Parts: sequence; structure tokens; C-alpha cells
Amino acid sequence: MELESFSGKDKSALIEKFLRELPVFKSLSDNYLSRIAKDFIVFQVKKGETVFYQSDSSTDLYIVLEGAVRASLLNQEGQELVLAAFDKGNFFGEMSLLDGKPRSATIIAVEDSALGMLKRERFLSAVKDDPMIAIDLLSALVQRLRMADGMIESLAFLDVNQRLVKLFLSIAAAEGEKDKSGFFRIKKLTHKELAARTGASREAISKVIKALAFRDVVREDGDYFLISPDAENRI
Repeated sequence: MELESFSGKDKSALIEKFLRELPVFKSLSDNYLSRIAKDFIVFQVKKGETVFYQSDSSTDLYIVLEGAVRASLLNQEGQELVLAAFDKGNFFGEMSLLDGKPRSATIIAVEDSALGMLKRERFLSAVKDDPMIAIDLLSALVQRLRMADGMIESLAFLDVNQRLVKLFLSIAAAEGEKDKSGFFRIKKLTHKELAARTGASREAISKVIKALAFRDVVREDGDYFLISPDAENRI
């Protein structure tokens, strides 16, 4: 779907379609869902642009209508640690939405994207009408906290080899397809992106990629990585 589609007269219908697939809004009636879809503000961001920064005071909820964004922590030296990636159909911004406090991470567009934004006041109004929305949102938040715990555990206890393979396999589980050799095919990420998502240096990632390639755990095929299905056992 082209980004321009979300600026036309059928914008509300497109957003309503997305909301029906989000667990947070699954308890809403069709009529209420149609009404709340009209309150979303749609805007576009270019690849590399920042949606909001860590510590910003905004408290709105966002959904990804097209494209993808990432949530990152940035230090004063410009180093980045990627916490999560959100693609089409995902939502983000729920922590500040719930507690009204500043943003806990910076959101950056991974590619040209269309986003829908719902004001906190409108969301709270919906919660008053149907408290199950809050329960569904808390359930999604707990799931993300569990993922964060897994990331902290990886940074604390796994070496770069293990962290990188774990990342590859998680991407493969979400979006990879097996080729004829049985390897998972995933879209290639740059060494800088891999470093940001594993908490390692770019130099360390380059060395690990070479070592994994030598052991035939990871192969490079044009714009793709090929990952051995038993990569975790082989390291």
C-alpha cells in the first residue's frame, strides 16, 4: 500500500482496518471503533527521521500504518542500542500513554513510513467507556517487558557470538523463509545496525560475521543473510 493512501478521504476506513487487528482495541464495538479511527492523526516520516526523542514530554499512542521504526537508546557519544523494532501493524508509545511521563526511548524511522497518532486524552476517554482496553494494553506491555528482560539477560550473560546468533534466529522466526538448503533467509542488516541491536561494537560484529561464515553458520547472499537452522547449537 502506498503511503499517499493514508492522506485520502478513506483514511479513517484504513485506520479502522488496522485497529481491528490490534489486540489493544479488540474489545471495542464496531461503532466505537469507527469513531475512534476518525480521531487518529496520520503523518509521514522519512527514513532516518526521528518521531520523538527519549525524555520528550509527548504521551500519545502511535501505530505503524506502513514502513517500520525502531526504539533506541542514544548516549552523548552518538552510540545507539536498539531496544525494539516496530513494523506495519505494530503500536508504540504505550508507556508514556499510561503513566503520562516522558518518553523512555527515541523512535527513529527505519524506512519511509506512515504513522497514526492518537492523543492520550482520547485514549483515556475510550478506557472510561470500555475498561477492557486498559487490560489488553497492560497485557501487551507485560509481553514487551518480558522481551526486554530477555535482552538484558543476553547483554549480561552472552558473548557477541551468542547475541548475534540469537538476534538472527529471532528475525528468522518472525520473517525468515527457508531456502532449498534449509537455511533461513533474512534481509541483510549493516554491521552498524547489528552492533546497535546487540550492544556490541561494529568491529566486533565484523569479526563475528567472518567467524560464523567460516563455520558455515551464516552465509551472505546479495541483500540477504542465510542462517543455519541449528546455528545456536553450532556455537
